[in-house]
Amino acid sequence: MARGAAPAAAWVLTRVGLLLLVLQVVTLPGPDVTSDVEVIYRGWYEVLRTGTFPVDDVSWQYPPGAALAVLSPALLPFLGYAPAFFALACAADALVLALLLRAGGGASARRGSRAGAWYWVAGVPLLGPTAYARYDLMVTAVAVAARGRATRLAWGAAAGTAAALALVAAVALPGAFGFLTAQRDRGTEVESLGALVFHVGRHAGWDGTVELHYGSMEFLGPGVGLVSDLALGLSLLAMGWLVLWRLWAREFTATTWCEAAFAGTLLFTTTSRVISPQYLIWLVGLAAVCLTLRAARMALPAGLVLAATGVTLAEFPVWFGEVVASTGFGIALLALRNGLLVAATAVACVRLWRSTVTEPGRRARGADPGVPRQRGRTAPARDGLLTW
Repeated sequence: MARGAAPAAAWVLTRVGLLLLVLQVVTLPGPDVTSDVEVIYRGWYEVLRTGTFPVDDVSWQYPPGAALAVLSPALLPFLGYAPAFFALACAADALVLALLLRAGGGASARRGSRAGAWYWVAGVPLLGPTAYARYDLMVTAVAVAARGRATRLAWGAAAGTAAALALVAAVALPGAFGFLTAQRDRGTEVESLGALVFHVGRHAGWDGTVELHYGSMEFLGPGVGLVSDLALGLSLLAMGWLVLWRLWAREFTATTWCEAAFAGTLLFTTTSRVISPQYLIWLVGLAAVCLTLRAARMALPAGLVLAATGVTLAEFPVWFGEVVASTGFGIALLALRNGLLVAATAVACVRLWRSTVTEPGRRARGADPGVPRQRGRTAPARDGLLTW
């Protein structure tokens, strides 16, 4: 049997199950997660086809590139919008598997590992129908494809192309950058880390409400603005930590770029005032890339993310009503999921810092104790992407 045959066979079996879920041949308890594709995405599709962005829809909160995913079902017009969207999500899923199998490049090789492919095979279905009913899987496929020396050398051209497209969008497409200010008045989404304050507060007499706001269920009421501001502050601190890490990092290896991407995405996901279930797809994809390299140190945080993905399916959609109602069970589910994400973030950041700052510095001091440590000195990254 070819080395990739086993994960490919497992992928086929699990993805048949996902397709049965999104096509509603089989259903799960809780809200219908596929209705957003047929109603919201299709509504955006009709607006985007006219050459403008849905500026009057407060639930549109995405950069211009997101329009490509929303418009993509036009490639398969004979299927109808929702089935075409699910088929393209499945195709993106298959592309990621192929990329991970190629990156694993022979389990007997010194650097490659099939663990990343197996992780992806297991991780996506753990999120249930949400994985195929949101466009995040397509975005993750692009992120997984952005690897290696050839990709790094193409970043200049890619940045120039992106800038040119952004300029065209700003001039020719009304509302292209409305997303930058459209979300300023939103509250704290009920699944976020900060929302735990209000879930517990409801049992202590907190006088607020849960409402559908900006396309998601959010807390509105006293103290919500403060908690939302604190979440934004934590995201700024996360950015500051990443800048500090880059300035202090002394050594880059073939694993550093994917580990930094994984740790950075964990930081911004965990501190966000919105943690939608589909965000876990980003984390699963980046963790899978890390696991294709035997030398990577992200096995533990990747395992924590995998566990968090399974708990996410439980809290949405299966017992989402319990979460929205702030029942004890719903709070416990949310605390477990968010606790796993916080733990994964902490471990990933510690391991990234240790492998690029602490250990190289210790080796340098051991080699020549009389040479003072010099911050910001790094070894060249042979296959790295984050050379900045």
